[in-house]
Amino acid sequence: MLDECIFKSASLCVVGNINRDIKTAPMPSGGFLLRDGETSVASIIETIGGGGANSACAAAALGAKVAFLGKVGADALGVTLEKTLKRSGITTHLAKSKSEPAGTSINLTFENGRRHFVSALPNNRSLAFKDLKIGILPRFNHLLRADIWFSEAMLFDGNEKLLAAARRAKMAVSIDLNWDPEWNHAPASKIRERKQAIRALLPWVDLAHGNVRELNEFADSSDLQTTLRRLAKWGARAIVLHLGDRGAGYFEDGKLCVEPPAPAARHINATGTGDVLSVCLMLLHQVTDVSVRDKLRLANTIVSQFIAGERHFIPTL
Repeated sequence: MLDECIFKSASLCVVGNINRDIKTAPMPSGGFLLRDGETSVASIIETIGGGGANSACAAAALGAKVAFLGKVGADALGVTLEKTLKRSGITTHLAKSKSEPAGTSINLTFENGRRHFVSALPNNRSLAFKDLKIGILPRFNHLLRADIWFSEAMLFDGNEKLLAAARRAKMAVSIDLNWDPEWNHAPASKIRERKQAIRALLPWVDLAHGNVRELNEFADSSDLQTTLRRLAKWGARAIVLHLGDRGAGYFEDGKLCVEPPAPAARHINATGTGDVLSVCLMLLHQVTDVSVRDKLRLANTIVSQFIAGERHFIPTL
């Protein structure tokens, strides 16, 4: 029987966003949010944020050896964010900018399961390959490039260099194909250019991660099966699917395995569930004598415990 002890033999190096998250409890969605007024919610909390930082914290909480590479402002918030990572047992290698302050994301969480982020992330936008201490890569088994859209310097140059360095270090590679903020408003030509920059990376990628809406948008498809075939054709070896109330999926060699969710006693955490699922599959990637279904089942159990507030993977500030 697969259990969590196996995570202690895993190691993960994360490159991605780090910022402050301000999160609301689930609230009704609707046009009233766009009008003058005020909406009361059950709680508002302040945590570490960024897909990269969240993933690093989850991996460390599960017992893995973890490092985080990124960039913060040379300011009080940057100091707090770095201390929070270290308090979680994560080795940090953070570039510090005097001109780009540490950022904040406001996470509006809705009762229908949707979310909307309002973000100002100057530190993450300014991340460049020269900011990364890639000499540490050979000490780890797996690289996660999270938040892949946010820095143009990484998008059009640095990501390729980073993934090539990971391959030289004989690491497995994951990328998180999350929502590109430019998809909401940029000209079609710019969106195509940005998508193509990431599609060109897929031959380097062992695991691509995302939810159905994100992956379909990335692949210019309205059908999941078409999306999965395109991602595989472009070079991704396997895809980890965040399926929400349908559970989790894993697509490899033309076959999709779906494992239904483990029931959660209550719904406390909505943000970060995809990060937790993906982290579990990354840490289990090196395990070759266990079925994909067993890996998904363990991951879904952990995600359910996180949703119910029984496990705390994302530290408060």
